[in-house]
Amino acid sequence: MKRSALLAPMLVLLTLATPTESLYAQYERPVDVAPTEEDIGSGYVTPAVQRPLPRSTLLNITDIVLLLGAMGISAWLGLVRRSRTGIVVLAIACAVYFGFYRKGCVCPIGAIQNVAVALTDPSYAVSYVVIAFFFAPLVLALLFGRVFCGGACPFGAIQELVVLRPVQVPRRLDKALGLLKYVYLALAIWFAVLPAVERDFIICRFDPFVGFFRRTGPAYMLIIGGAFLVLGMFVGRPYCRYLCPYGGLLAQLARFSWKGVTITPDKELDCGLCAESCPYGAIEKMRAVRTSCLSCARCYTACPRERAPARGDASVESHEATG
Repeated sequence: MKRSALLAPMLVLLTLATPTESLYAQYERPVDVAPTEEDIGSGYVTPAVQRPLPRSTLLNITDIVLLLGAMGISAWLGLVRRSRTGIVVLAIACAVYFGFYRKGCVCPIGAIQNVAVALTDPSYAVSYVVIAFFFAPLVLALLFGRVFCGGACPFGAIQELVVLRPVQVPRRLDKALGLLKYVYLALAIWFAVLPAVERDFIICRFDPFVGFFRRTGPAYMLIIGGAFLVLGMFVGRPYCRYLCPYGGLLAQLARFSWKGVTITPDKELDCGLCAESCPYGAIEKMRAVRTSCLSCARCYTACPRERAPARGDASVESHEATG
C-alpha cells in the first residue's frame, strides 16, 4: 500500500513533466501577407520604406565613369582651355546629376567616415563605388589640384552659382576660419572609429545641402543650408572653404600637385586684377595658391592677357607700365 501510495504521485509528476505534442508543433504563419491598414484600423498608416533599392552594377559603373569624366573635363577647362564659361556649364551639369538626380549620394565627403570605419572595423565593408568616389578626387588633386571642387562637386556647384557680390575676407580671418575644416575632419574620423553602438556619421547627418538635393530633411538642416547659401552670396563658398572636411584632404594633396592653376603661364602680370576677382582668397602675391585654389577660372575673366590675347606682348607691357 505504501508503494502504491508513492507511485501514484510520481506518475502524475512524470505525466506533467513529459513534453506534450503541442510543444513540438511547427509554427505556421496564419496569413500569407502583412496586415493592411484596413485590417489594423484606428487610422493606422503604413510607414514609408526608407531603404532604397540596390543600384545595378551598370549604373554604379556609370556614376564612376561620369565622375572621372567630369574631373577630367574640369582639369582641361581650368588648366588648358582656361574657360570660365565651360566651368560654369560643367558645374551646373554635375549639380543636376550628382546633386538633384543622385540626391547627393554617393559623395566623397560623406565617404570619409565610411572608409575610416572600414579601415578600423573588419566587420564593416564599403562598396567599390564608395572607394572609387573617395580616392579618385584625391588622385586627381595630386595631378591637377582641386579640379573636383572646380566643376565636379555638386556641393561646390550650388554655392558657386549663388555668388553675387563677394567681399574679400581679411587674410588672417580667412586662414583662421580655414582651420575649422581640419577640426571637423578630426571629429568625423573620431566618431567613425568609435565602437558600433557609439558610432555617428556626423558628416552625412549634418550635411547642409543634401536636404535641397533630396527635397526633404529636418527643418533645421534646411534652414542651415539656406543660411549657407545666403552667406555664399557675399562670402564665396563658405562651406567649401571653412567646413568641408574633404576639402581639407584635397588642399593638402594639391600642395604637391604635378600641375596647378597659373593665371598667365608664360608671363605673370602684377596688375592685381586676378586677386580682386577671386572670391576665395586663393591668390597671394599675384600667384594662385594651390591649397586654396578651387579651379573656378574666375581669375581668367579678369586677366587682361586672357581678355585680349590677340594684342600680343606689346599691350601686356603697356598694361604693366600703366597698371
